[in-house]
Amino acid sequence: MVWKSVPFAILKYNDAAPKSWGMYHAEKRGMLLIRLWKRYLLINLKEQEVFDIDPLTVKQTGENVEWTVPDSPENPVEVSEWKQRDVGGVERIRFRFGKDGHFFEMQIPLRPDGKPLY
Repeated sequence: MVWKSVPFAILKYNDAAPKSWGMYHAEKRGMLLIRLWKRYLLINLKEQEVFDIDPLTVKQTGENVEWTVPDSPENPVEVSEWKQRDVGGVERIRFRFGKDGHFFEMQIPLRPDGKPLY
């Protein structure tokens, strides 16, 4: 399955932009694949779940990546303080890894009707 790059997205890790990152979407809405340095995360926005993905199963092809959803792990990463809201032209999702871990934030562009593009 090919995951296409999300243009105009913003990522923050502990309120700072990571030096190396990427955000990708598939045809199915509500699922995003995030590259954060050498780590890959599958984020299910509807279920508010985050999965750690083996980077060896993801293949970079130009701006896009190839990865198959059945390769996803069964157990999600522990996250807390999940907050999702519309802040104008973007939807902001923010959560914390574990109970006392690092914060992760992403801002995804919205269509003019207020629905997420991806």
